[in-house]
Amino acid sequence: METEVLKTYFSALEPLATFEEGGEWLMVQVPAENWKNIARKLITERDFDFLFCVTCVDFKTHLTMVYHLRSMQTDETVVIKIQLDRDQPIVETVSDIWRTAEFHEREAFEMFGVQFTGHPDLRKLILPDDFEGFPMRKDFEYPINMIKL
Repeated sequence: METEVLKTYFSALEPLATFEEGGEWLMVQVPAENWKNIARKLITERDFDFLFCVTCVDFKTHLTMVYHLRSMQTDETVVIKIQLDRDQPIVETVSDIWRTAEFHEREAFEMFGVQFTGHPDLRKLILPDDFEGFPMRKDFEYPINMIKL
């Protein structure tokens, strides 16, 4: 029942939202240009106060940002997916809404090349500043790595 209530909420919030079936949690795909507004409403209207995972997935044709959110008050969990252009992956930061996003977005920036507009400190975490390329992309080639995807 909780899933149907959330689907109704998302359908009203974002008419372009689509849903993926079959997972443990509700998975909702939303447009990148509407993500920031949706994020604000998720924390203020639905109490999704805990961002516990942010990652990026390379599908070779596009990148997808994935945000796992939980409401500690209602015990609801939702997974938000945002498809990004592979050549210019840009999405607004949500680090001003959920502070934990700051670190996770830096990792996606470093490993996949995602640009988070408005991020307060978008710089590399692990790799040297002069490192070129994005090592988690499927087309990344490194002379030492002999495995090709």
